Amino acid sequence: MTAFKVGIGLINPKSVTNVGAVMRAAGCYQADAVFYSGSRYARAQKFHTDTKHVHRATPLTHCEDLLDCLPAGVKLVCVELVEGATPLPAFEHPAEALYVFGPEDGTISQQVIDRADAVVYVPTIGCMNLAASVNVVLYDRLAKSGADNGGDALIRRSRDTNNRVKRRSS
Repeated sequence: MTAFKVGIGLINPKSVTNVGAVMRAAGCYQADAVFYSGSRYARAQKFHTDTKHVHRATPLTHCEDLLDCLPAGVKLVCVELVEGATPLPAFEHPAEALYVFGPEDGTISQQVIDRADAVVYVPTIGCMNLAASVNVVLYDRLAKSGADNGGDALIRRSRDTNNRVKRRSS
């Protein structure tokens, strides 16, 4: 079992494009690990879309059951449109969490929901794309963390080589 502070769990993801985008989100928001269950991604993996090569720093690990990848002390947070779930704006993120997301064409099983420490949903009309959901949840965690925003140094380190635009003072 891999130790981590912030992990992402994907239940039987279908789209390699979504998994690549999830890996990019993991890198942007400094998630420590990404786990996936099921067999669909393994079959599609040859269509690799991790363009930032986040997998070199953030492991992408297959687990038969995502609950087996949950270290002691890490909270299980399911992100799903479930009646009785907490809306994301009202959710207080635990210090250590595995955020579990259902497949693009399905839902998180009742067994996993029943084991969750928290179940949250993004209050949208209709469901969002898997990778978009991961980005929103990780951004919400960052925004609520009180962490320093990094300022210009972070912007210089993060932007693309084609971007050298600066804001001029008025």
